[in-house]
Amino acid sequence: MRGLRDLSAARAHDFRDEVGAAIAPDLECIEIDLSATDRVDCRGVGALVSLYQTANKINLNGGVTLRLLNPQPPVRQLFELTRSQHLFEIVSADSAPK
Repeated sequence: MRGLRDLSAARAHDFRDEVGAAIAPDLECIEIDLSATDRVDCRGVGALVSLYQTANKINLNGGVTLRLLNPQPPVRQLFELTRSQHLFEIVSADSAPK
């Protein structure tokens, strides 16, 4: 998913439903581009956690990766503060292979 600007209470439910509807049993990875996202709150984090859990229930083999791409520093800090970063693979431009 690209171009997500706001993942707060106002958008989290729709976001979760939209992405959740696209989860297939053979899915191995969900990538969400957070480079343009400047607002995430606890409901946004909850929507991401819910997607992670749903994907791993639907995939009969488990092990679905939820990859968050290029989160801005305040967004990345929220994942660290909520201790949810261990559920996701967080990929920043500065950590990408060169």
